[in-house]
Amino acid sequence: MKKVLIHVGLVVTAILIYILQANFFNWFSIAGIMPNLFIVFILFIGLFGSKAMGTIYGLVIGLLLDLIIGTKVGVNSACLGMIGFLATIFDKNFSKDSRMTIMVMVAAATVIFEVFSYLLNYLLIATHVEVLNFIRILAIEVVYNLLLTIVLYPLMRKFGYYIENEYKGNKILTKYF
Repeated sequence: MKKVLIHVGLVVTAILIYILQANFFNWFSIAGIMPNLFIVFILFIGLFGSKAMGTIYGLVIGLLLDLIIGTKVGVNSACLGMIGFLATIFDKNFSKDSRMTIMVMVAAATVIFEVFSYLLNYLLIATHVEVLNFIRILAIEVVYNLLLTIVLYPLMRKFGYYIENEYKGNKILTKYF
């Protein structure tokens, strides 16, 4: 029952993030660039959930975003699925207790998402390569995502450990032995 409530909470959170992305952050964009909270959300799910949970949520949410706003189906799905998988690697190698570590993970995930998204769009749509404009957009989005992560970190951590206890259990000793 608790796992069903967790999934309902994650779906409601995804809907709220979409509403924030579509409405609220249009007003608070920096140089026309908005944050991508879905990167932070999928990273959060992959860090605190089960191994496949982040990847599956990334693929499904990315596919829904592609169907709603994307120009090519599969670009956001592949990139967010990759972020979910990357989060499981981060979970094994880094601590989630430090705010600085989480910020480095968010920055790395944002850079990886945007680079692969840009490459896939370049290959599929054959857009023109504008490296300086891409670097400017990437830098602003990384800073924006980091600022929002600083604000949302206490809530993410509290809910994340609840999810982690439900899915992974309290296996502190078995993790090291």
